[in-house]
Amino acid sequence: MQLWIAIHLPRLALDALHPPWPLDATACAVIEHECVMALTPAAAAHGIRLGMRRAGANTLAPHAILLDRAPAAESAALEGAALALLQYTPDVALGDQDSLLLNVGASLRVFGGPRALARRVAGTLRTLGLQARLGMAPTAGGAWLLARRGDRGPRHALAMERLARRLDALPCGLLPQALPHLEWLHGIGCRHFGFLRRLPRAGLQRRCGTALLKALDAAYGDAPQAHAWISPPAAFKRRYELIERIEHTDAVLAVARILVEQMSGWLTARQRAVPGLTLALEHERGRHARPPSLLELTLAEPAWQPGHLLGLLRERLGRMTLQAPVIAVVLDAARTVPQPAANTTLFPEPAQVASERARLLDMLTARLGADRVLRPCPAADHRPEVANRWTPVHDASAADTAAPMLDRPFWLLDPPQPLQVRRNRPVHGTPLTLLRGPERIESGWWDEAAAVRDYFVAEDAHAARYWVYRERGMTDARWYLHGLYA
Repeated sequence: MQLWIAIHLPRLALDALHPPWPLDATACAVIEHECVMALTPAAAAHGIRLGMRRAGANTLAPHAILLDRAPAAESAALEGAALALLQYTPDVALGDQDSLLLNVGASLRVFGGPRALARRVAGTLRTLGLQARLGMAPTAGGAWLLARRGDRGPRHALAMERLARRLDALPCGLLPQALPHLEWLHGIGCRHFGFLRRLPRAGLQRRCGTALLKALDAAYGDAPQAHAWISPPAAFKRRYELIERIEHTDAVLAVARILVEQMSGWLTARQRAVPGLTLALEHERGRHARPPSLLELTLAEPAWQPGHLLGLLRERLGRMTLQAPVIAVVLDAARTVPQPAANTTLFPEPAQVASERARLLDMLTARLGADRVLRPCPAADHRPEVANRWTPVHDASAADTAAPMLDRPFWLLDPPQPLQVRRNRPVHGTPLTLLRGPERIESGWWDEAAAVRDYFVAEDAHAARYWVYRERGMTDARWYLHGLYA
């Protein structure tokens, strides 16, 4: 099924400048050539209008925030939106007049159909702080025109017949190629695309040129349309500069959410995953300059899903105290690895359980701290009490040592418990019967904790098993209980 989603960003000039939190309740306007070219509803409520001079806006609303237009910020916001949307389809192209085009025909089954996919795309754009209108149609030009319609009419058409009917009702002014000739078209009563298509093509071409006919044919599916697909960069390191200083970690998380969505789209497009990432919080420059605060996140298993990464960042930022106001946030994915292949079998594989375990370890580490989530790491020593050490679960430097398969109990007592002896048999509640042994251990002569022992597996009258040892090299050898079997 051929299907396109067109995204029109009518407030890009404003959305690219405001902080990553709702600004509609604030009187704010964007100024270009000393005139208002975008404004919030709160600014409109104070009487500010499009095209009004800066002085007039200041007179009507002295408290309003007037921002100069920043084309670089708009380009960065549009590029960031394109990167984030790569998680839904690899075919993303820039459209005319602050818009994006997505060829989602091959992605419908993955995301649950057209409507579910459109909801996810709209949710991602809201996360990025962008207000958008979405159009959906079998052609890119048709979806683009439906997205740009200003009324409350339907903006989706999944079949060519319905698309033709809905395009016929749209005004000719929506097509940029028709704007130079709009007065003439209205003069002859041609106000909608349906009337425009009924005009003689030869005369219309002589009067308006071929560009209008080509755009019209592409929208209705009568002519092909070429697109320049966005190619993701080789590396991901994006910086979000703020227009206001941030003093709370909740606001930092809002910025990080935008950057993580963009990184997730980049990772999906390149079929990569991150074993860790770095979030740098930049502070003041100049006389009061200080180095950035670094938040390094290490994962138990490489990931690329935004929900998992944001959950970990939320936990880490919740435990973090900002030492100075933040003026910019940088997300750096310096190292990536190939994404694991998807499971195509009927039944779950053991790898899925390992993946869930890794996510749990990531969450516990982010919430409790790396020094409180530990894993056992065998040490090369025959003494049971020093044959293991604890290391952080994400410590890559502590390589797993293949420990020999020995008959060891589940629980060790620290310190070992002395046992009574009756008739040359150790007693723990009842006399113990030695089942296996001895296992002779003689180690630790290089330090002050030398161990010269004979270990046995013993059983009491109730069939409970214990790990006991007898000291050697002493005139009065004693028995000790060192471990309990499960």
